[in-house]
Amino acid sequence: MVPVKDDDLNLALLNPALLNRSMDDHLTFTKTFYMADVNYYYLGYVKTWKKIGTFSYGVQAVDYGNFIQADPTGQITGSFTAADYSYNIGYGKQLDSMFSIGATVKTVYSHLEQYSSVGSLIDLGANYNNTKRLFDASLVIKGIGYQWKTYTDGNHEPLPFQIQAAVSKKLSKAPFRVSLVAQHLEKWDLTYSDSVVLAASKDPITGVVPQQSKAAAFADKLGRHIVANVEMLLGKNLSLRLGYNYERRKELELEGHGGIAGLTFGVGVKIAMFNISYAYAQYNVAGASNHLTLTMNFGDFLKKKSAT
Repeated sequence: MVPVKDDDLNLALLNPALLNRSMDDHLTFTKTFYMADVNYYYLGYVKTWKKIGTFSYGVQAVDYGNFIQADPTGQITGSFTAADYSYNIGYGKQLDSMFSIGATVKTVYSHLEQYSSVGSLIDLGANYNNTKRLFDASLVIKGIGYQWKTYTDGNHEPLPFQIQAAVSKKLSKAPFRVSLVAQHLEKWDLTYSDSVVLAASKDPITGVVPQQSKAAAFADKLGRHIVANVEMLLGKNLSLRLGYNYERRKELELEGHGGIAGLTFGVGVKIAMFNISYAYAQYNVAGASNHLTLTMNFGDFLKKKSAT
């Protein structure tokens, strides 16, 4: 939900222009239980200064776990670890009643066995928020940066540069909010040709590979850019969420066993000063990820603690 502007500081990690005063003194922690015992963590905090703007501070980490180390003959020689880290500082500024801008500076560090890498990135965002029409729109440019230290000498690798645009509309007479995100606008063709799949699809007699029509090929390429989601807002304390990523489905579904690849399901509930969110993301029949987030107003917590 790149364009949704509310008090959820986790959204500001995706678009720094969403940083605003309602997030002041909010603290969040996310734990993602990924496949193959890989774990993802995010810890973030937001602070607002009235005359300057809103700042976010966060750390992201991916722990890939322990690996068995062996020599070229297969003889086990020990074990090693692998992990990636990102240290983030974000800034958001409200320009007027509708427009806001923001930027997040990231220092990234990767350690894979004896190899390590360091880089710097910046994400830029702009957001339009029309409260009367219940409409939001955003533009985000991500991953602008440089790899300062390479894993191996002279082997510079590209950073995950991406341009996104998004719109969101909350229905005035129904408890629904619908959002569309256009991803990877910097590149039109996101398709990947698998030589094994192509070989299997050949006609055994003629050797001809079936081709899509121009209309079907255009629709396929366009669909890979679109991520759609809908949120059902059941009062102020409960929300249900559903998302669909066509590109993820096409890349990760197994032939004849698509299942619910590309779909995500989530729920958010507010209890006192705590916001708890859970999400389930299906990749393919082989596995999925589970995301658990706890957000709290740390300022209110300290006030209540001092009052008691």
